[in-house]
Amino acid sequence: MCHYPRLPMPVLFAAQYAYVGNATLGAMRAEWGVEVVAAPGMEVDPGLLQLKRTVPGNAMMDGETRQLKEMPQAKRLGSGRRNEEHGYRRGMSSRIVFDDQFGDLQSGLPPADARPYPGAAISSPAEDSVEAGSEQQQDALGPVTTPPSQLQTPEETHAITVEAGSASFIRALTGALYLHAGSAASKSFHRDHVLSRQLPLHTLFHFTHPTRDLSRLCDREGFEPPVARLISETGRLSRTPVFVVGVYSGDDKLGEGAGSSLNEGRVRAAAAALRSWYLYSPPDTDVVLPSEVEGAAGTGRAKKQWKPQMVDYGEIVT
Repeated sequence: MCHYPRLPMPVLFAAQYAYVGNATLGAMRAEWGVEVVAAPGMEVDPGLLQLKRTVPGNAMMDGETRQLKEMPQAKRLGSGRRNEEHGYRRGMSSRIVFDDQFGDLQSGLPPADARPYPGAAISSPAEDSVEAGSEQQQDALGPVTTPPSQLQTPEETHAITVEAGSASFIRALTGALYLHAGSAASKSFHRDHVLSRQLPLHTLFHFTHPTRDLSRLCDREGFEPPVARLISETGRLSRTPVFVVGVYSGDDKLGEGAGSSLNEGRVRAAAAALRSWYLYSPPDTDVVLPSEVEGAAGTGRAKKQWKPQMVDYGEIVT
């Protein structure tokens, strides 16, 4: 958000998934040479990613002539949304509030009153006073137990896909680096293995009505209304004409596009203008990440001075 403060939320969700999604982390695990093997039991072999794999849907049922995908599936667990049984429309605001970090619908969440392990304490609201609430909680829960330290048996292990297991392995490794080596090591690991990958952000944009969005953008920012002008053309009377159209706001050219018709060139020029607006990036000298100055205030160890970062009005809503 500091380098691209104008990114729309759908593009931001897509970029996050492209960098640290399950598919990308699964490819990183394969590039590192970590082999995936089945979990044989209570033993754990070092250097191998052991997991209980999900049975494929086209597998045959034991003693049956039908496949698993043909069997009636159990109702999925909660997704974290209110009144999910009504099937309300998922908008961008609800995706930000209720869904996961990639804007995808969460599924398989345990019930709200589920305990992470047998005997775990569950908080409850206070009734009359803090003392009364704590006494009632102790009476209701009994002695509080500690999490079990034994390894899970194969029957207790949840089956997952290789992609999900690989992503969990990469995230656990990052957490272990932060816990045992500090934030500097984890940031260096993230920069070398995640941010070093190239992602063409301009390919993530998809505009349904770019000309209308550009008109609303110019009106919001106080620019002159956009006007499409023909820059050059060739082969107008042939079967493959090319028209180069530019979109101007006053004397300033906002975008340029080429198409086989005047309307196609106008639409592509408007889309190029919107992409150039959303992909604006401040100069590197003005970008200061919060993690770069975190914990260094008053110690004299800060390499950079904190600067308030740019906050945009947001994407165009039409």
